[in-house]
Amino acid sequence: MRIIRILNNNVVSSLDEKNNEIVVMGKGIGFQKKQGEEIEDAKIEKIFRMPHTNASQFERLVEEMPYEQVKVADEIIGYAKDTLGKKLNKNIYITLTDHLNFALERQKQGITFQNALLWEIERFYNIEFQIGCKAIEIIKERLNVELTKDEAGFFALHIVNAEMDIGDMHQAMEMPGIIKDILNIVKYTFGIEIDENTLSYERFITHLKFFVQRAVTNQCYPTDDEEFVKSQINKFPQAYGCAVRIKEYMQKKMKYDTGEEELMYLTMHISRIVRRKL
Repeated sequence: MRIIRILNNNVVSSLDEKNNEIVVMGKGIGFQKKQGEEIEDAKIEKIFRMPHTNASQFERLVEEMPYEQVKVADEIIGYAKDTLGKKLNKNIYITLTDHLNFALERQKQGITFQNALLWEIERFYNIEFQIGCKAIEIIKERLNVELTKDEAGFFALHIVNAEMDIGDMHQAMEMPGIIKDILNIVKYTFGIEIDENTLSYERFITHLKFFVQRAVTNQCYPTDDEEFVKSQINKFPQAYGCAVRIKEYMQKKMKYDTGEEELMYLTMHISRIVRRKL
């Protein structure tokens, strides 16, 4: 591989075997080098392959950031992938890396942000939140900077965003609050407290995560068998009435039209979690 552009002493751009632009990182990989020179294989620590539309944005980001911060961001993302056991949208290399840089700058200036969604994130996206807490540990170990639990919540949201491939951080930030509102609709409709230590509750939360994801990305279930859907809905009239209230809320909040099959699944989940309370 040859150097196309030297971003800084530790990061250069190049082309892979398919002529796609890549970013190559390694200690001193660009030091005293010139455009067109061969990249020393022994110095390569990481190769980033970004979508063409985001490549220049990522290059600008790593060009300006300290090398150790970029390495830490990459370590956090790698830990998230391993923990979740799935691929993440590559934009996380931009969004999380940029957030890390921003958080460290704020910390240096003595500025702290309170995460208003921290309670909801910890409750509804606990795995991602634990990854966020691990990110705080990694930052402390590698950079000797202690960030707050609020920042763990922000890192968790970036992971949720990349995990669910939402593409818009503002939409990802809306999701925990929407899930909380839906649970409150169920509580107030039936006048109950939901037992959170049940499998039915866990399944409902999992369903709500994907339901809200479909809403923010404006996707919906196709209704393949209307008769079956109606038969299931008719079995649980009270739960269906609650599902309709959720539909009305989603229409008002998100301008999202909840289809009949989606209503059926909501109805079935609601019936399970309130069954023992009625």
